Amino acid sequence: MAQVIADRRDVDFVLHEQLNVGALSEHEKYAEFNKKTVDLIISEARNLAIKEILPTFKEGDEQGCRLENGQVSVPESFKRAYDLFVEGEWLAMPEDPEYGGQGMPRTVALAAGDYFNGANYAFMMYPGLTHGAALLVEAFGTERQKKRFLRNMFTGKWTGTMLLTEPEAGSDVGNLSTTAVKNEDGTYAITGNKIFISAGEHDMVENIVHPVLARIEGAPAGTKGISLFLVPKYRVNDDGSLGDFNDVVCTGIEHKMGINGNATCSLTLGGGGQCVGELLGEENKGMRAMFLMMNEARLLVGMQGFCCASPSYMNAVNYARERIQGKNLLQMMDPNAPSVAIIQHPDVRRMLISMKSSVEGMRSLLYYAGYLSDQIAVADDEAEKTRLQGMVDLLIPICKGYVTDKAFEVCSTGVQVYGGYGYIREYPQEQLLRDCRITMIYEGTNGIQAMDLLGRKLGMNKGKPIMDLMIEIQKTIAQAKAIDNLKDCAIRVEKALKRLGEVAMHLGATAMSPKVMSAFAFAHPFMEASGDVVMAWMLLWRGVVAATQLEKGPKKKDQAFYEGQMKSVQYFTQAVLPITMGKMDAIMTTCAASIEISEDAFGGK
Repeated sequence: MAQVIADRRDVDFVLHEQLNVGALSEHEKYAEFNKKTVDLIISEARNLAIKEILPTFKEGDEQGCRLENGQVSVPESFKRAYDLFVEGEWLAMPEDPEYGGQGMPRTVALAAGDYFNGANYAFMMYPGLTHGAALLVEAFGTERQKKRFLRNMFTGKWTGTMLLTEPEAGSDVGNLSTTAVKNEDGTYAITGNKIFISAGEHDMVENIVHPVLARIEGAPAGTKGISLFLVPKYRVNDDGSLGDFNDVVCTGIEHKMGINGNATCSLTLGGGGQCVGELLGEENKGMRAMFLMMNEARLLVGMQGFCCASPSYMNAVNYARERIQGKNLLQMMDPNAPSVAIIQHPDVRRMLISMKSSVEGMRSLLYYAGYLSDQIAVADDEAEKTRLQGMVDLLIPICKGYVTDKAFEVCSTGVQVYGGYGYIREYPQEQLLRDCRITMIYEGTNGIQAMDLLGRKLGMNKGKPIMDLMIEIQKTIAQAKAIDNLKDCAIRVEKALKRLGEVAMHLGATAMSPKVMSAFAFAHPFMEASGDVVMAWMLLWRGVVAATQLEKGPKKKDQAFYEGQMKSVQYFTQAVLPITMGKMDAIMTTCAASIEISEDAFGGK
């Protein structure tokens, strides 16, 4: 059975029927990206993903990467796929054409990425990390740095990474020990060790550019004294040509649970005393620079997790249609009844609709986050830009934290639908589950995302972003209440939204009290509940669109799709939201047991 990446009908639904992304072409910035052009872009992305990237999925996992004498070799099939990817100018889809981008809406770029990452996100990490590193150069680089680095990175001639983590400084970045000593020519001598560096060394391009967090000699302790540096594998001359090797040595690669096609490296900087870096941005402002790029990176990780869930669901549906096992429950007592496809069994249908509603809601949420960024790009009013950016900032921990939690759950269910076959490597389900797991950890663990939501985002701008988001949700609720088939669903979402507001106020107040530790012990459950309500909103919004189309009388080929949207929102609001309400009741207790229990009482010795 061929592996499926994404449902094109659903991709088109979100782009054109839910978000109406073609309307962005009414603005000069996106004038050339009308519906026809968008559809062509998605078709080309789909073709490249299926024909060239998807074949690297299993091979990349089985071959992995190899380290010999400081040089890392990637799976052989990656090289052709990478060359075709950069030849098509896919790496910097939404960026300025002056530097090698295509200038397209971010929503469209996310939809193309839906296919690329769904085909093999371990492969896509090489261009994905390059894009993020290049954005740092674009945002904080001098004109000289942009001239030497930016086009080569946005076009994929060179790749990029991000060097944050150290053996003693993982999530606690402020504890890093990599140092920078200023040279007479204004450059810096960099010395240190970095670990868990995705795509840190490989053989697909001639140069790798490393943005590196380090502390300048004499700088303050903690995050206040961290600066950001550009440290290429090979030094770059003023004319853009490559100079000497820059003493960046790969000392090891990790053997991991998943994403085996991506080289996760340990790097030694300046082991021979010859590593030179250039300051990127201002001294001691490295963390501020990084935080400006965090939304992009965390949205990408949410997409990575989702792009494991989407094919896992599609595979499960197709397998359930074909796998013959057991009699239909209604014919169980008939000795002559034939065995049927497992999609006829109630428990399998329960699993599939759970997966379906989750995948659809996640796709809408991730695309919506990109759409908000596109709205910011075309807005003329600064107050409107601020309002939209506030909602982006608020949603990012949900897009990363909640989505990857939910994606892993979907992938686990995808294994279950296959039964024993889901657990063996003949089928893709187990690899999708393994690949998905890291998305809950890197780019800030999901516990950190939850703390960010509670500790920073709720109180941001005196709570205006969450109020703005609730207003948007209420608009959809009002539309749904006017539709008979959605009225009950809308009322359930409205009750959950009201309860979420009460929970947010309670936790926010508790976090400002002596019970702050207890409040943050419930940060993750609060993120779960927030995500459930946002997902319910997305599904209700989809339902409004589908109900409108059903009222008009859709084409026969679309009838089942729209009816499926109505069933997704019905399932989620009636079978999932009641559980969410229970979660919120539990949060309101702010039970202190996890804080009050002694370390010895945990046992484990």
